Amino acid sequence: MKRFLLLSIVTFGACVSMVLQPADIRLGEDACAHCRMTIVSAATAAQIVARGEEPVTFDEIGCLRDYLAKHPTAADAVVFVADHRTAEWIDARRAVFTHTSTSTPMSSGLVAHRDVASRDADAAALNGSPVAAVRILNLSEGIDLP
Repeated sequence: MKRFLLLSIVTFGACVSMVLQPADIRLGEDACAHCRMTIVSAATAAQIVARGEEPVTFDEIGCLRDYLAKHPTAADAVVFVADHRTAEWIDARRAVFTHTSTSTPMSSGLVAHRDVASRDADAAALNGSPVAAVRILNLSEGIDLP
């Protein structure tokens, strides 16, 4: 029984460590991989995380979009964006993107939210235009997002 319990704990621990998580971004210190500006806002930041690689960070979603258009990512890479209202990290494949008149570091006006409810609660996203995730993540329109 003890052997089974130990094996279960080790197996569970291995599975948990396999889930890619966003890295901490040091505001005012880390630079955007696309424009090289210092990342100053947690609400507009984004990053690409892949196993065995350093996280690739961005100061805003426009820089993420432009970077993804020119650079392939690892097959296991996960793109994270910050919810503009809460600054919490979310998987970009599940995000709701909006083009707004909100000031962003490189003036793209692109912001992300966890869901429609978060977007609707964010005054900065009012009167914005929805943007399909495939346009941000450089995917084909036929790709089925999880």
